[in-house]
Amino acid sequence: MAAALDGVRVIDLTQFEAGTSCTETLAWLGADVIKIERPGTGEQGRQASQDVPGLDSWYFLLLNANKRSVTLNLRHPEGRSLLERLLAQGDVVVENFAPGTIERLGFGYDRVRELNPRLIYVQIKGFAPDGPHQDFLSFDPIAQAAGGAVSLTGEAGGAPLKPGPTIGDTGTGLHAAIGVLAALRQRDATGRGQRIEVAMQEAVVNYCRVAGFTRLLATGEAPDRRGNGTPLGGNAPGGLFPCRPGGPNDFVFVLTSTTGNHHWERLLDAIGRPELKSDPRFADPRSRGEHVEEVDRILAEWTCQHTKHEAMQLLGGAGVPCSAVQDTLELTNDEHLNRREVIVELDHPTRGTYRMPGWPVHMESSHVPVQPAPLLGQHNREVLGDLLGLGGDELGRLETDGVI
Repeated sequence: MAAALDGVRVIDLTQFEAGTSCTETLAWLGADVIKIERPGTGEQGRQASQDVPGLDSWYFLLLNANKRSVTLNLRHPEGRSLLERLLAQGDVVVENFAPGTIERLGFGYDRVRELNPRLIYVQIKGFAPDGPHQDFLSFDPIAQAAGGAVSLTGEAGGAPLKPGPTIGDTGTGLHAAIGVLAALRQRDATGRGQRIEVAMQEAVVNYCRVAGFTRLLATGEAPDRRGNGTPLGGNAPGGLFPCRPGGPNDFVFVLTSTTGNHHWERLLDAIGRPELKSDPRFADPRSRGEHVEEVDRILAEWTCQHTKHEAMQLLGGAGVPCSAVQDTLELTNDEHLNRREVIVELDHPTRGTYRMPGWPVHMESSHVPVQPAPLLGQHNREVLGDLLGLGGDELGRLETDGVI
């Protein structure tokens, strides 16, 4: 059966992560993503965090799976002409160059719309194009700071802390991909494309709507940092609890509900302390919140006797929300995640065999196997020959002239 986005052609003018995660998502859904790169060096992500000189970085490989690579010199008239021809045959174009770059290259929205009125034109920037910071540059930490995530993260009374996952980058890319899917559906009805703008700052604001705005709406004040606590607190027990043998990630995270005693009573049965169900200090969520130190001590005494996986099995099996704190090495080697293709094994021409995260959305009728990221210009002849009809001699001349 055909993939969900089979027949959708995406012209990928993205770099680094916010844009590439959008187009990788579309590729994982079955779109034909043609990544346009600079001849000789390619997209800047190929060299980002490079561990071995001369080889594409792991950063690049993680963000450009299932794409085809074509090199075009967009500062050369013939390179721009070839891009125009590709855009005329595309369904979607995505770019996240620095503000003003795409317009200086001659591919602003008005020009591209003339080339192809059906094209969906996606722009990802750090800040909104009509705001006071429209010309400012941004990377993931900048977006997380500007969008509120950094202000929410950290220990109580401590300094702000950048969250680990790149919600400012990949989170923005996912928002953009959702917009593309909606625009494709709308085009089915109207026959026309449209412009989509996603600002990294604004995507992070959206991700903060629970952690950041729940307490704001309840109190009228910006929320303080609460470490591993929930926005409104009161979840006792709720947080990290140490496990044996005491390594850096030997913890289990437990979070009980504030809406009743069901999780608490299941937990007490699991740790062998059922007599505490009648203790007035722990009679309800509010009482437990008032005696949180005692609650945490009781649970920690038990978790210290178990590994994190034992604790997870015993508590989770009893119906208590919890998880071992798993690092990326553990996840990479997780048999279940590998079987589900949440972790996939790939074979790259220069990097060899490696494992990486795949697409976590499992669609019964639209399975797209993950393929390794392309080598620079790997599909020049395939795309420019088959799609644009260029012959071998012409392609050779373009390469000699520095166009591709």
